[in-house]
Parts: sequence; C-alpha cells; structure tokens
Amino acid sequence: MKKAVAALVVVLTVGALAVNAFAVSEAAVLFLLISPGARPSGMGEAFAAIADDATAVYWNPAGLAFQRGRELTLMHANWLPQLTNDMFYDFAAYRQSVEGLGTVGLNVTYLNLGKQYITGEDSPEVLGEFTSFDFAVSLTYGTLVGRHTAVGVGLRYIRSNLSTVGAGAEKGSGKANAFAVDLAVLYKAPWVKGLSFGANLSNMGPKITYIDAAQADPLPTNLKAGVAYKAINSPYNKLTFAFDINKLLVRRYADGTSDPFYKAIFTSWTDQPLSDEFKTMIYSGGFEYWYADLFALRAGYYYDEEGKVKYATFGAGIQYHLYRFDFAYVSAKEGHPLSDTMRFSLTLGF
Repeated sequence: MKKAVAALVVVLTVGALAVNAFAVSEAAVLFLLISPGARPSGMGEAFAAIADDATAVYWNPAGLAFQRGRELTLMHANWLPQLTNDMFYDFAAYRQSVEGLGTVGLNVTYLNLGKQYITGEDSPEVLGEFTSFDFAVSLTYGTLVGRHTAVGVGLRYIRSNLSTVGAGAEKGSGKANAFAVDLAVLYKAPWVKGLSFGANLSNMGPKITYIDAAQADPLPTNLKAGVAYKAINSPYNKLTFAFDINKLLVRRYADGTSDPFYKAIFTSWTDQPLSDEFKTMIYSGGFEYWYADLFALRAGYYYDEEGKVKYATFGAGIQYHLYRFDFAYVSAKEGHPLSDTMRFSLTLGF
C-alpha cells in the first residue's frame, strides 16, 4: 500500500483557512487564539482590562484575583460555518477563590476540525478515515499584590492531532504535544474610578514538533493589552467601554527558521519598519450595557488589517441570580469564513 498523503493535505488546507479567519500568522496551533466567551465576543473581543468572570483564564488570568466564589462557563460555537458543517469549538472554564491564597482557574479548549479521509498517492480510493482535532488544558492563578494591582500566571498543555499518518517520505505524523506559560497583570486605577488597564503575555513555550526538531513551529505567543472604563455604575444602569490591542510575537525568517519564544518577544518588533508593525496588530473595541443586572446589550468592532479581517459584533445577555446566558453574532461580510458566526455561552455561579 502506498503512503497516504491526501488526508494530510486536506487537514492542512482546512488549517490554513482557519488561520486566515482571524489573523495572518506563521505559528502553529492557532486555535489557542480563538477568543472564548460570547460576552467578550459581543464586545468586539475587547476584554483584557475587564476579565471579571471565569473566562479571565484566557483573557487575563490576573483578573481572577478580583473574583470571589466559584463560577463555571461553558461555550459552544460552530467554527467557520461558511466553509464546512463539521467543525466546532468548545470551551469550558472553572474558577474558585481560595481564602488567603488567591483564585485558581481551570479550563479546557477543544477545536474539532472534522472528519478526514486517507487516500493513496495515485488513487482517489478511500483507504481510511480519522478525525482531526486540537485541544489544550490550562491551570491558572491570580492574586493581589496591592490594593489595586493583581498578577496572574497560567500553565498550559497542548495536544494537536491533525493526522494519524505522515506525508510521503516524511517521518513522524500530524500529532504533537507542547507546553506554554501565560503571564498577566491587571491594574484598577484609584485616581479615576472605573478605569482599568490589563495585559496578558500568553502561549510562551518551546516550539511544537510534528515531524522533527528541524521543522518545529513556534507557538502563537501573543501580547494582549487593553483599557476599560466603567462610565456608568448605578444600581439600575451600568455602561462599560473597552479597547484591546493584540500583537503576535513570532519571528520567522525566509529560510523557514524562527526565533525561540524568549527571543521573538523582542525581535518580532524589529523585523520591519515601526509603521508596518502597527499594521500587524489587531485592534478591537466595544461596549456593554447592563440594566438592573438582568439584561445586557453589547456591540463592538474587530479590525485586523494584515489578516484582512474586519467586522462588527453584537451581543446580548440575560442574567438571573448567579446564572447568565450570553449570545454573540459576528457580522462579517458575505462570503467571509466568519460570516453569520454565532456564539453561545452559559455561566453558572455557586
């Protein structure tokens, strides 16, 4: 039987389409950049300086430090519905405060890339099939280091299962494992009530290897920084504005090599003129309005010039006691992979 390669080609094609859906990138396991939570999604994915629920495990682990009690968030979304009907994204996060220690969080992220078929090199005959997927498990921790300042850290295990076979004469297969670390900070300004700043440096870790060390790919190390302002905070009306900037800290060269993450954190800022560096950043902003802590309306805008991803987002939320249901809708132009994407999440307090 000849080497089966068609399946791997299909997987890589789907992966490339997923990459173009949110950013132009030269890193692997880009599912780590998919933003969880219908609430932040409805605000244009600007949440780094808010991070006040269980999704802080992704947006900004330092935000956990300001939270008390226990909370569970669950999210499901069909991924790239304009391209296929068998890809989906699931996210689950749990956080719990520990007296005298801080707040810990645990989350699982899963991206199902659908069913793939194995064929021979010279024949379209189907020889077998398998399901491609990526998942990650993270443990996070946030604690106060001052009355207004918190820091956070996250440890992550990553598993990528793109294919069960190699391509042609290549050694290895489409399976790989990796580990990563997040570092974060959140500051609530005492000099302007309702103003906060947040930053999260995520996915720092060794390169991920599918074939051999010489062909290893960098993780999507990312810097997320944001500002939020609670303009209105009364018992019956709450209005918050937020703005985030994201920059992928990956440096890859023309010969296919790339810098290790601890070097790319710096060199990724100098590989082109500063004006072009700003074009590679992703900008997002939005607002959230709550009436009587019962009903929320949200809207935002996501702008990625280099990845040619620009769209408005809308969302709503309903809360009863410790239970909240959130919905978000991505209003991308017709024909865009993210067009008509809907996200749902459920948050349960304990």
